[in-house]
This record gives sequence, C-alpha cells and structure tokens, in this order.
Amino acid sequence: MTDLQTRRGPVRTAPPTGATGAGTGTAPATRPGALLALVLGGQFMAVLDTAIVNVAVPTVRTDLHASGAALQFVVAGYTIAYAVLLITGARLGARYGYSRLFQSGLAVFTAASLACGLAPATGWLIGFRLLQGAGAALMVPQVMSIIQRTFTGRARLRALGLYSAVLAGGIAAGQVLGGLLVSADLFGSGWRPVFLVNLPIGLVLLAAGARLLPDLPGDRERGFDLPGLLVLGAALGLLVVPLVLGHELGWPLWGWAMLGASALMFVLFAVVERRIARRGGQPLINGRVLGAAGLLPAVGAVFLIMLAFAGFMFSFALHQQTGLGRSALRAGLCSAPIAVGFGAASLYWQRLPRRLHGVLPPLGTGLLAVGYLVLGRMLGDGSGVDAAPLLLTAVLGLLAGFAYAPLFGRALARVAPADAADASGLVVTAVQLGQVVGIALLGSVFLGAVDLPVSARGSGHALLLTTVAIGGVVALAAGFAARAVREDGRKGREEQG
Repeated sequence: MTDLQTRRGPVRTAPPTGATGAGTGTAPATRPGALLALVLGGQFMAVLDTAIVNVAVPTVRTDLHASGAALQFVVAGYTIAYAVLLITGARLGARYGYSRLFQSGLAVFTAASLACGLAPATGWLIGFRLLQGAGAALMVPQVMSIIQRTFTGRARLRALGLYSAVLAGGIAAGQVLGGLLVSADLFGSGWRPVFLVNLPIGLVLLAAGARLLPDLPGDRERGFDLPGLLVLGAALGLLVVPLVLGHELGWPLWGWAMLGASALMFVLFAVVERRIARRGGQPLINGRVLGAAGLLPAVGAVFLIMLAFAGFMFSFALHQQTGLGRSALRAGLCSAPIAVGFGAASLYWQRLPRRLHGVLPPLGTGLLAVGYLVLGRMLGDGSGVDAAPLLLTAVLGLLAGFAYAPLFGRALARVAPADAADASGLVVTAVQLGQVVGIALLGSVFLGAVDLPVSARGSGHALLLTTVAIGGVVALAAGFAARAVREDGRKGREEQG
C-alpha cells in the first residue's frame, strides 16, 4: 500500500476494527505535499483568527465606539460558534463529502472575513464573526478526515505532525501578525486588515481546492442523528458561553446556571446516544470510535495539554503587556519560542529512536509540569523576560510537542477510515475546547490575582500562581497519557498474539 492513495473512484472503507493503515482513500494524482499544504492552510487561517483579533480590540473600540460587552462578543463570538458547531461540521462532511464541506466552509469563512473587514458597526461585526466561526467549524473537521482517508503509514504521521505544528504556530502567529497589521495602519484602515488578510489567502485556497482536493464522496444514507446534534450543540453552547464571557462580566449567576445546565445536557446527550444505538440507529459518535484502544485517555491528555498551552500563552502575553508594559507585537514575538518548540517537536519526534516513542507522552508531560513551575519561579518576582526564560519557554514547547504529537497520532491510530469523521470531530473539538477552557480558566486565575493597573511584581506573582495551576493540569495530563500508552500497547500485543 502506498503512503498516498491516488486512485479515483468511490472510497472503500475498512472494517470497523481497522488499524492505522487500514482502509483506502482517494486522491488525485498530484503531489501529496500540495494537498497537505492546501488543507493545512485552511486550518492555519481558522486557528489564526482565534488570536489575531485580540490585539485589535483597542482600535475597534475607538473606531466603532463599542462597549466592553460588545467587544467581548467580537472576540468570543468566533470561538463560541467554532467550538459549538465542530461536531456538526464533522457529521455533515461524512454525509455530504469531506472535500465539498471543506470548500463550502472555506468559502463561508473567506466571505465572512471580508464582511468583518467592511463591517460598519459593532452589531454587524459580531454577526459576521459568528458566521466566520460557523465557516471554520464546517471546514476544520474535514482537514483531519481528508488526512485520515488519503494518507497512511509514515506519511500520515508526518501529516499529523504538521497539523500539530500549525495549531501551535497559528496561536503565536495571530498575536504577532495582529500586532504588525494594527501597528502598520495600512491606508488608515486601523483594525480592518486583521480580517481582510484572510481574503487573498482564502481565494487562493479555494482555487487550489478545485484542482487538488481528492474525490471523497459522503454517505447520503448515513443517519444524521438530529436529536444528538441538537442536544450536544446545546451542551457545548451552555459550557462555552459562560467560560468565554464569565470573567469579563464578573461571573454572573446566569453563567453558573448555564454551566450546571451544561452538565445535565451532557448527561442527556449520553442517554440519547445510547437510545439511538439500541434502536439500531447511527448515533452522532459511534461506539466503535469511543471503544478504540487508547482513544479516550489520549483525547483527555490532548485536551489538557492544549488547555495548559493556550492558558499559558494568554497569561504570558497579559503579564508582558499589563505588568511589564510591552507592546502587543513584542509580547507576541516573545511567545514565538514556545510555539516554535512545539511545532519542531511535532514535526520531528518520529526521528527519535523508536524505543522512546511509547514513553514520550507521559515523560514529556511530567517534565512539562515541572518546567512550568520553574518558569513561574523565574518570573514570579516581576523581572523582565530575558534570554533565560525565553530559552526555557522553547524547552517547554519542545516537551509539549513531544507529548502532544504522539498522543494525537495514538488517538486516531486504531480508528477505521469509515469512522474518520466521527473521530476527527471528537479530537478537534477536544483541541478547540481545550483552548477555550484554558484561556477562560487560567486567564481567570491570572486576572483574579491582579488589580489593573498592576506593577511588574504583582503581575509576576499572578503569573506564578497561574503556572502552579498549569503544572497541576499537566500532571493530570501525564496520567491520561500513561493510560493511553498502556491501552494502545496492550491492543498491539493482542493483535500480534
């Protein structure tokens, strides 16, 4: 079997018990690198837009005379729509075709980006941001499904490494690029280029997609599970909205009520899915996916690693801007080492001796927990971010990547291509929710420990408290990672025996 399947025609899927290389996909007889660059380009734009708008908030406030609550919805509306609709986007791709949904989502995202850049008032901007998030939710799950169905073996592992690098790079690049565009004030346009920059990229990707995307038709006869979609969408919405808006609004009572209702809706979702499965229907998340060896603990570890990573990036940027008085651009540049380390480890972990691959996730997360604590001690007195802390952040990025990338591969390794959409939707939702929860919870730890304006020492103390919390989160991730490795190893021995 070749690393990239190049046969046209209907997709043939493997049995539910297929392993990593099981099953085939279809792709045009073109360079696999071009296909990967196309789908990861769409992924990069989606990740970029979770961070790029943050640095433009002050100019949006001045230009549109926006209130604080309106600005929160400008920033958070995209994330809310994106997180809530990801599972829906995955199921639509499985039903109507992954390539078709990728192109459709990319078109919606690109058009919404143009509309955001031209928005005449805050209300319009909020609406277009929601639409932009919906477009990303349609597009992003198809990236993983396309990778799962067109790449096998080492090529798939390389593709997953690049995917992980894009996730880390997009977060850091958003802060840097946003600072550059706002500072440049091109033609007096202020904040608008942070959205308009997506237009030429999106148009190029749309044109390339028409030629490069593989023929991966969906299964129109597959059940849609509308009750499951509605219940899960409500559960995610009730979870994400208060997490995103809670701190800014002072954690009102309605926020806590929504969190409680979210827990109940998740329980109801489990009940609905079991009932659909008992009746012979097709639940939103197939039981075969949840039963794949090592999947759930790997997803849990991935969620916690991204929670810690995104929460640290957010708090680290706040410390530099509020406590040390640095510009958004400089703060973004200082976040580059950890993102570069994360991306490099995600790309090259496979080059380490194979005997180390199994221990990388638990060992990496264990060392990462200690590293965050050491960094907190280094910066806790409010001293500047000089060479030594930046070098340590690069090491933290390496450790995070060495843990995250193998776990990401393990989460999908034993999922049959027929279940790729369900699995990719689950994993990508965990990644996105990890970022949302990390920024909300760990950002609240940092902001709850300071009274703005804050001194450098006070901000350093808040960062120390935040890194202690991060260390606890990553230590928990180490436990999940160890369990994922054990389950995957046991399954491998059973298959060999």
